[in-house]
Amino acid sequence: MNWGLINQAKPGKERIALINARAHLELAKKYVTEKVLQEAFSYMEKNPEENFPRILNTARLLAREEVHKQQIAKVLEAYRTNPSIHAYVNRLFKVHPNVKQRLIYNWFVNAMLLGIPRQHQVSQETGVHIPNFFLLDPTSDCNLRCHGCWAGEYAHHDTLELDLVDRLCREAKAVGIYWLAMSGGEPFRWPHLFELAERHPDMAFMLYTNGTLIDDAVADRMVEVGNITPAISLEGWRERTDARRGRGVFDRVMAAMDRLRERGLVFGVSITITRENAEEVTSDEFIDFLLEKGVVYGWSFHYIPIGRDPNPELMVTPEQRAYLAERIPYIRNHKGLQIADFWNDGELTLGCIAGGRRYFHITASGAVEPCAFIHFSMDNIKEKSLLEVLQSPLFRAYQRRQPFSDNLLRPCPLIDVPEGLRQIVAETGAKPTHPGADTALKGSIGAYLDANAARWGEVADRIWRERHPEPQKELTAGK
Repeated sequence: MNWGLINQAKPGKERIALINARAHLELAKKYVTEKVLQEAFSYMEKNPEENFPRILNTARLLAREEVHKQQIAKVLEAYRTNPSIHAYVNRLFKVHPNVKQRLIYNWFVNAMLLGIPRQHQVSQETGVHIPNFFLLDPTSDCNLRCHGCWAGEYAHHDTLELDLVDRLCREAKAVGIYWLAMSGGEPFRWPHLFELAERHPDMAFMLYTNGTLIDDAVADRMVEVGNITPAISLEGWRERTDARRGRGVFDRVMAAMDRLRERGLVFGVSITITRENAEEVTSDEFIDFLLEKGVVYGWSFHYIPIGRDPNPELMVTPEQRAYLAERIPYIRNHKGLQIADFWNDGELTLGCIAGGRRYFHITASGAVEPCAFIHFSMDNIKEKSLLEVLQSPLFRAYQRRQPFSDNLLRPCPLIDVPEGLRQIVAETGAKPTHPGADTALKGSIGAYLDANAARWGEVADRIWRERHPEPQKELTAGK
């Protein structure tokens, strides 16, 4: 029963009856699907290696959209043919039972198998694009002062109330979002973290953290709630990590990783790749070390000259970025560590994911930004609902231009197609969310980004032609 039929009904009892019937039908479908997936997940736990392919086949049958059926089929094929992927999936089921029943289940079943179809349904019914997840800074308070921190220029006294974040989580689940990422500041400084996780046991929470506050008590609480996974920041080996983050930080992070691994918790790393550490953090030696420590996943972020003491000379060179475009996929396929490259994976994500297309960012002041690296806003979540901020003119301007380039190796309107971001800000009148946020659009840093984008464009176009030798339409910077 669709909304078109309901809208054709006469106002009054007839329309109300159809609305109620539709609601009951959707509830029944959701209940049956959830029960099937719950039973399937419990069945898979008993023998993941044998049962995982069967569960994927079940999920493919339950998927509503053809594109989701195809994506599940690709995962199944990778599991069957790639030994590294096979070992990686099996490894996920060797964690603490609480983590399997909450984090793994919430991410695999709620966020993906149930959440994504719900997002599409809400988008079709409302005309509002629903992203897969969003990034939230519950507090701007941090116990470290890292050089070049992307969030270093936000006010350091901002924090969001528990009731507000609780409301956001409820609104998110209503539209199919069950995955919430947190940053800051330092999210472990937010006093309501574990209470929020307990209020929403059906959600998965990923925390970008410096890792220094993960003591035995914190690790034990993570086991209890089961639905929190930290992505711990590293810059490389001890010397390089301590140079940016402070003396002794590397050793404290190693101790935190040991606590997490010993308790069967899932955790990852978050690496800022610069001109100085690009080869170090992607070396076989360093990747093997991370795997031995128990790291399950990773996020790779190229340094961007925003935030505290921006220094464009730390950006990776076009040649280094080309190296990373080959090296990160190699690590995923051959080393068994699943690392997401926030910029170079544009071909996998079909371009920029920001602006509410697949994600967006909420600061500790409540400002709603298109991306953690794009510090402009038009709305505050304290004043509007989640669905309302997703209709922001700023987000719509983003989505009209995505992808920003036909070459998906150039996805970003800040570092790859900087004119795109200038157009969006000028068109919408979006305001900087902290003093100096607009330096990336003008002056010496703006000029550097323009020149760097042009240099990378030449290299990226060559790589794109090598990867796609068949005739392509002419590459453009503005699309």
